[in-house]
Amino acid sequence: MTTPTLRLDAAEWRAREAAHTARADALTAGHRARAARGEKHPIEDFLFSYYSYAPSLLRRWHPGAGVELADAGAEPRAAWRWYAAGSTPGSVRVDAEAMQAEKGPLLRGVRRMLELTASRQGSFGCFGLHEWAMVYREDEHRHPVPLRLGQAATDAVVESHELRCTHIDAFRFFTADAVPQNRYAPTRETQPELEQPGCVHANIDVYKWAVKLGPLVPGELLLDAFELAGEIRRFDMQASPYDLREWGHEPVPIETPEGKAEYVRRQRAFATRANRLRRRILATAFPQSPRVANTSRTMRNAVLAAGTPE
Repeated sequence: MTTPTLRLDAAEWRAREAAHTARADALTAGHRARAARGEKHPIEDFLFSYYSYAPSLLRRWHPGAGVELADAGAEPRAAWRWYAAGSTPGSVRVDAEAMQAEKGPLLRGVRRMLELTASRQGSFGCFGLHEWAMVYREDEHRHPVPLRLGQAATDAVVESHELRCTHIDAFRFFTADAVPQNRYAPTRETQPELEQPGCVHANIDVYKWAVKLGPLVPGELLLDAFELAGEIRRFDMQASPYDLREWGHEPVPIETPEGKAEYVRRQRAFATRANRLRRRILATAFPQSPRVANTSRTMRNAVLAAGTPE
């Protein structure tokens, strides 16, 4: 058994668990209320429909790898997947060894994606045109929302710019006419080589990678990734060709010089925040990773103990 890096007494971890649950409930309240009424929101429900992660997943708090929960009250967690008994009676810990044995290829793939993306310079010349390429010369659109400029003018914007999308999960929704206009031809196999921190979709995906790492990631860090993903998605749709003013969102008009400047400014800020999250995830879930070897034990313990807020 790996010696825990940090041991939390009952008062500490129960307080963190309660705070986490309350925060998760607040973050998902709108989605849950709409689902109960059978309603959908073109922006706010995206993270639940695209990734298919239920609100209950966000609600479950984990302390993260290397943390032991003291107190006999923690014992039921030993029956949870990838948990094990701790060093004292009734205590439990995340069983990183068991998860590695069962999910080794997945964990290595996630670590590689996070490390490589965080290590690269961001590209900031795409101006969010991936959403425009998804409606190019098409009468049927993914979202039941009117186009802000109309179809012909939207097509003209695509034709007057170079498409530079590096993200497979955006590129795969391009219309047939838009595909040959893209500078890159992303595939699932080339994803680790093409992902870069300027890409808003890659930064939304930090939430997906945190989910895939399960209990290795502290609950507070998972919610930080979820919150950032939500902010980026709202920005992504503001810069899209859709008219979302009915939903209270003013456009970022990337077809204008002023809109482009605003897009790049916000894109850079999101890249910085997403890379900060990537490094926090690496520091907690993969403390032995060569690329995070310089992360101090003090910093790691601080992240495990309370999280470093975004």
